[in-house]
Amino acid sequence: MSQFFDEKGNQIPVTLIEADPCQVLQVKNKDKDGYEAVQLGTEKLKERKITKSLKAKPFRFVKEFRGNIDVSKYKAGDEVDVSVFQDNDKVKISGISKGKGFAGVVKKWGFHGRPATHGTKHELRAPGSIGSSTPQRVVKGKKMAGRGGNQRKTIQNRIVKIDKENNLIIVEGSVPGRKGTLLEIKG
Repeated sequence: MSQFFDEKGNQIPVTLIEADPCQVLQVKNKDKDGYEAVQLGTEKLKERKITKSLKAKPFRFVKEFRGNIDVSKYKAGDEVDVSVFQDNDKVKISGISKGKGFAGVVKKWGFHGRPATHGTKHELRAPGSIGSSTPQRVVKGKKMAGRGGNQRKTIQNRIVKIDKENNLIIVEGSVPGRKGTLLEIKG
């Protein structure tokens, strides 16, 4: 993360995203495939890493975008870069959040724990009762101890500026994950 100053001198917290150009691998249409989508690939693999099954699409990351996309604009072999976006565009950025490891209920969910007196012994940070005896199982979605983070998160941000020469997108606020995390940016 960094900071950016606008024309009025206001300081804006921003994240710099290096967006390498993606190559259009396949364009799917309703007649042939039953739905409309554009398949993009990024980070081309080295020749020695390409196996027989990867000959057609020799990219480390392949992602298909479907929905409200005008597929007539794209054809296989085209490059999609940061020029697709404009300043002040609203975008949805998805990625895998940082993993926090195993945590108890006090750290993970903010439970207060049990009192230190009045008959409580060796269970200060315990969750307490986890349900009634009627369903005779733990109900789905129960707040319990476990791993935190390492989930796919989507955040809506605003593009502050685009640097086309360096393939940079400057986005207001933070994005999911750590440095080097692969992000999916939708307009």
